[in-house]
Amino acid sequence: MNGTPTVVTDVMTRTVVALRTGAAFKEIVRTMRDWRVSALPVLDADGRVVGVVSEADLLPKEEYSAGDPDRYGQVQDLADLRKADAVTAAELMTSPAVTVPPEATLAHAARLMARRGVKRLPVVGHDGTLQGVVSRSDLLKVFLRADEDIAEDVNREVVARLFGTGEAPVRVEVRDGVVTLTGRVHDVVLVPLATLLARSVPGVVDVRCALSGPRRHPHAGPELPESRRTAPA
Repeated sequence: MNGTPTVVTDVMTRTVVALRTGAAFKEIVRTMRDWRVSALPVLDADGRVVGVVSEADLLPKEEYSAGDPDRYGQVQDLADLRKADAVTAAELMTSPAVTVPPEATLAHAARLMARRGVKRLPVVGHDGTLQGVVSRSDLLKVFLRADEDIAEDVNREVVARLFGTGEAPVRVEVRDGVVTLTGRVHDVVLVPLATLLARSVPGVVDVRCALSGPRRHPHAGPELPESRRTAPA
């Protein structure tokens, strides 16, 4: 689908800020505030992503600041206790980082975010170096596509490929990202596939399919089995 955002590199933010492993606690907090982000990738000396520091990694410092002895007695909080004493990005970061390659589909990135419970993903090349960051809001950019552009893709990638130009007209209407397919087609077996393919077009919110088979001739009788046909005299 020419020119349409279908992979992470099409929507990711390329100008990003990252931390080195030796970044100090206050520097991390200040960077998050200045860039208005809730997480930052951490890079090694070669520019490879080795972890991510998020606000959740920083909060134990405040949570345990009161020195409540009961809090220190909870075994399940040992990881947080270590982070409460941490002062550098290397000590604070969650590692290994959850990352995504630039050629990954938007659907894959969305599933990864949902499964791992993160709001953004560092985008890394095959050598592990940082190329950008993709966030939830980046993935939603695809739904800002114009209805006219979506209709053009559906006509070209779905209607023309499945039914051809000689088929009875299939009408494509798009309103607020909702695709409506109407008309008659020769092979109704292809209708579910048309719905599936139209739904996969970038920016489509929903598909309403009203395609039907060819009109039956009003005088046509039922087709008789071969054994019941009368041989010509």
